[in-house]
Amino acid sequence: MKIDELKIYHVAMPLIDPWITSYGADYEIHSILINAISGDYDAWSETCALELPTYSYESANSIFYNISEIFGKKIIGNNYENSKNLNDDLQLYKGNPFAKAGLDIAWWNLKSEISNTPLHQLIGGTRKEVVAGADFGVEKDIDTLLSKIQLAVDKNTPRIKLKIKKGWDKEVLDAVKSAFPNSIFHVDCNGGYSIKDLDFFKSIDKHELAFIEQPLNSDDIIDHAKLSKLIETPICLDESINSVERAIQAIEIEACKYINIKPGRVGGITNSLEINKLAENSGIPVWVGGMLESALGAGVCIALATLENFTYPGDLFPSERFYNDDLSKPENKFNRSYIFEPLEKLPKPDSKLLRQYTVKSAKLN
Repeated sequence: MKIDELKIYHVAMPLIDPWITSYGADYEIHSILINAISGDYDAWSETCALELPTYSYESANSIFYNISEIFGKKIIGNNYENSKNLNDDLQLYKGNPFAKAGLDIAWWNLKSEISNTPLHQLIGGTRKEVVAGADFGVEKDIDTLLSKIQLAVDKNTPRIKLKIKKGWDKEVLDAVKSAFPNSIFHVDCNGGYSIKDLDFFKSIDKHELAFIEQPLNSDDIIDHAKLSKLIETPICLDESINSVERAIQAIEIEACKYINIKPGRVGGITNSLEINKLAENSGIPVWVGGMLESALGAGVCIALATLENFTYPGDLFPSERFYNDDLSKPENKFNRSYIFEPLEKLPKPDSKLLRQYTVKSAKLN
């Protein structure tokens, strides 16, 4: 399959409410969309590391630059029989998994389009339904958080994820677990703590959380391995797993008992499949995460979650959760409460909204 042309768009999608985590607030989601063309076929992909280098060292601007000025020019016009060949060509360039993911996902979506095979089937997914959970960021006060959680509990959410940070943690957990003692919770620290906060982590063992997601620095696996042996609550790695090699190392030193797989963060679908295989062979369950992408990016995450080892409910949301008008159509919707069905065809950007939300664009041919 030869990629004849690439159209790259940096878009800013306004959120209904700001998304607040330990690294700050996002009022818009800055994402990179790629329209890949091969002969008479075309397909879209989406990769998103947010506007600023807060979640990772990549940002929307760095992704746009690397795809439009470097990575895209490396692969344009080349014939790739499989995605590994494409990834091998990009190995010359260090890091930047989000930028590489945009091109890897574009290859898979083109393959899906050309072969007329739904993406979830193409990657070996077997589930006909995908289970999602409820997620809550930092709120203005605990009462607001509790009222929002109540709505999710009333809809029978299978699990609840809480974003925590210093100053919004122990008191919040005490209140939440007191109000909802029978619900499954886990917390996401987004790397906002250090091994010096051991007493805090020990203090929340009593809450019997499903796990603690990314408690320590995004570049770390060593201290995570130490922490995992000092507390009872399992550790899940997110930001630290940004490549297949890092996953191998984390598994080897027993740094985690769960792995969150975001296709953008790990370099695309190809690496997601490999990390999932490594985790499954080691008895480590995985679950899919997202970056508040449009329905296009969410559709790829749903496809991944149809694989058997994705056993924990994913970070998957209906479009209305974050957007008044999702950039990509059809919008992402639950089939029923907290259940998605994988799509036969992935959503594509609405042309009017694409023009409205585009910050800048480029074309390679």
